[in-house]
Amino acid sequence: MGKICPGADLSEQISTAGKEASGTGNMKLMMNGALTIGTLDGANIEIREEVGDNNFFLFGLTEEQVEEMRHHYDPVSMIERDDDLQRALNLIECEHFSQFEPGIFGDILASIKSPHDPWMTVADFRSYVDDKACRSGLSG
Repeated sequence: MGKICPGADLSEQISTAGKEASGTGNMKLMMNGALTIGTLDGANIEIREEVGDNNFFLFGLTEEQVEEMRHHYDPVSMIERDDDLQRALNLIECEHFSQFEPGIFGDILASIKSPHDPWMTVADFRSYVDDKACRSGLSG
């Protein structure tokens, strides 16, 4: 008789609610013992219904909140109000991660800062960081 052993302890499904970007890969991880941290998107909704709220680490906006925010989404002002996000983006902008390929992340940075970013990446950042800190015991 074989044992079920997770290939990963945590499945991170960070798609924007309403985008249906999470698929069956996270279901396979869950079926093999991994816990999920994710948004209310795609298969994540079904997983959360099956495993229960206590076994799913939820972060981010709901689909309704995403649609409401889309009309006045201002990622630049959100970045200005979040020191952690500023530090992360500054590392990318100063090419800390791309010394040998300058400018490689330019299009990604422009997309993240655009009010027309269809993924609204910045909107879920703080919730994601806070949930991860809480789950790892880093919050006070």
